[in-house]
Amino acid sequence: MSAITASPSESIQVRSPGREIAAIAVPVSLEMVLQLVLTFVNQIIVGTLGAAAVAAVGLAGSVSFMFFVGLGALGSGTSILVARRAGANDQAGVNGTLTVALGVSLLLAGVLTAPVVLGAGGVLALAGAAADVTARAVPYMQVIMLALVPGVYGWILSGALRSLGHARTPMVATMLTVVIESLLAWGLVFGAGPLPELGVVGAAWAVVIAQILKAALLTFQMYGPRRLAAVALPAPGTRRAVAGPLLTLSAPIALTEMLWSFGGFLYAAVFARVGTEALAASQIVGTLEGIFVVGSFGLMSAATVLIGRALGAGDGSGAQAWFGRVSRAGLVSGLGFGLLFALSALLLPLLFPAVGEAVRSMAMGGVLLMAASQAVKVRNMILGGGVLPGTGDGKGVILGDVVGSFVVGLPLAILLGLHTPLGVWGVFLARVLDEVAKVVIFEWRRRRLNWDALAEAQRGRETTAAH
Repeated sequence: MSAITASPSESIQVRSPGREIAAIAVPVSLEMVLQLVLTFVNQIIVGTLGAAAVAAVGLAGSVSFMFFVGLGALGSGTSILVARRAGANDQAGVNGTLTVALGVSLLLAGVLTAPVVLGAGGVLALAGAAADVTARAVPYMQVIMLALVPGVYGWILSGALRSLGHARTPMVATMLTVVIESLLAWGLVFGAGPLPELGVVGAAWAVVIAQILKAALLTFQMYGPRRLAAVALPAPGTRRAVAGPLLTLSAPIALTEMLWSFGGFLYAAVFARVGTEALAASQIVGTLEGIFVVGSFGLMSAATVLIGRALGAGDGSGAQAWFGRVSRAGLVSGLGFGLLFALSALLLPLLFPAVGEAVRSMAMGGVLLMAASQAVKVRNMILGGGVLPGTGDGKGVILGDVVGSFVVGLPLAILLGLHTPLGVWGVFLARVLDEVAKVVIFEWRRRRLNWDALAEAQRGRETTAAH
């Protein structure tokens, strides 16, 4: 029987709690690791062009990333709602939620792409980077923004597939596109074979092509022969019951993701004012950090899906139990990947021989400092990206991000980085204190949750929607 006629939960295997977490978290983490390894490979390719090229790609990426993660919040909201529909055995709800989310994402991504491409020069000039860095960053950003539409579309399908118990499918699609993107990046940067030599911009075109391919593969997996969902709008009387929760969940996540990524851009601007070498070092550290921190990224998805299913089934104690299990896994994961992140500093001379000793020295110190805070960052991902949004506490996530980045982290980065002898080390230290401030606020908000009341409220909404 196809999943289109069976209830969503019938396609989800019954496993032990540990295996249930791993079944979601491991494929998601592997998928994210692959994506960031690809980013790192592209950075190594671009790094052969010098420190200014690395700084330019990092600067453009810090701006474009704001739009990707902002609209990517629709994927998080969709994942939460699809998980709840699956927990309630509501296939029509799965179909309607996914159709609405895809339509909204395509519309918003299309509307945002054009003005950002046209205004790339003005936005990047605000960072205050050296002229040669900005000159390379502008065309890169104009091209990379063309990946926004297929990228966000793919995120929504990936989130829905995980919530339906098919976490491996997005991972396989990512594996295929990673290989293609790596080959294209090399060919388009240096002009291998019939491909033109485009320099830094070639890496951006490789991303665009790969994202289009990934979106096509995920569409086939969702709507093709497996028939995991159908394109169908909600019934006229229940459309508000789908669109309202989608926007209610996604808007706070989008705001906090935008604030977080905007904070990343401002950190990049501070590094740029310290110097081009500092900016290049920060981009190397950021990419390496991403590879290891996303080793724990799947736990955020596991929290979203498993807590969402429990709440959708009206099981408050079960949702709380899942939180505890995911939290313990996060502590082990954060400490383990933090150690590996620290050890990666030994590979910098091998990976980045062309950026100069000063850049490598700064990057090594930054890696060690950021690795020390890895467990805190993983805790923040689980709470701020999974638990609090999934339980409807978007305000808590916004509060944590605002205070962490704009009240604690960035003021300290400016003070320590630009007005003390610490320089680049002061900016790295400020980023660590940013994470510490966030975890304090997220923990405070988490302790306020009433799991039984949340389950009862969800049960009431299901009853209302059914009538």
